[in-house]
Amino acid sequence: MLIASIILGGYVLILKKDDLKLDRHLSFRLLLAGALIALHWVAFFEAITLVGISITLSMLSSAALFTAFLEPIFYKRKLLLYELFFGALAVVGMLLIYNTSPEGWLGILIAIIAAALAALFALINGKLIAHKPPSIITFYEMLVGTVCISIYLLFTTGFNNDFFNLSNTDILWLVILGSLCTAYAINVATAVMKTISPFSVMLTVNLEPVYGIILAFLIFGEDQLMDTKFYIGLTIIILAVLLNSIYKSNKLKPKKRPSNSL
Repeated sequence: MLIASIILGGYVLILKKDDLKLDRHLSFRLLLAGALIALHWVAFFEAITLVGISITLSMLSSAALFTAFLEPIFYKRKLLLYELFFGALAVVGMLLIYNTSPEGWLGILIAIIAAALAALFALINGKLIAHKPPSIITFYEMLVGTVCISIYLLFTTGFNNDFFNLSNTDILWLVILGSLCTAYAINVATAVMKTISPFSVMLTVNLEPVYGIILAFLIFGEDQLMDTKFYIGLTIIILAVLLNSIYKSNKLKPKKRPSNSL
């Protein structure tokens, strides 16, 4: 988050020369969003230590389902049954990818909490995008998140010798993760909310666990996941994303007016 906030700060101040002033109401929302993404990351990595990368990533698919329930409250609209259906379909797909055992339920619960926090973060960003450019929103969120996680590490003895003992490879990966996978990715995810709903964003993010599990297989050798159920689950998730996009595109198409010709 620190790397992401530095990169975004430089982009906003030096390249775009945007005004960083905020009113009180917007400041509170950004503080809340920054705290939520910090809590999400803490829960996410805690879940990984308890149940591993694959189960944690698979549980993140529930974020779309949380968004389907919470978005009507945030935007004061009726509950859309098709969003619940597609969200639940994505969860089914992820459960097929990893057939969860009853062991490690604490880790699974923490991963689900991380998914709920991600849903809340997306919903708040969907509101913020109407008031500020995505780069400014993401900059403040990463800055607040950095402070929150630093406080957490301070009180949990996270700042130890091992924390600062980084190899050149570690530093390279941190720069890549901080720039491309955090600063750029969250900035773009926020920007697209100008045109699509937080639910659609979170449903599409369900593909993240899929390629995350593939990368885990390639990097860490978790080859037990690449079975028939994996491909069935992957197909279900892709179908959920595509069907949601097709359905919403058809709803947005202007209806043809009946011809007045005799």
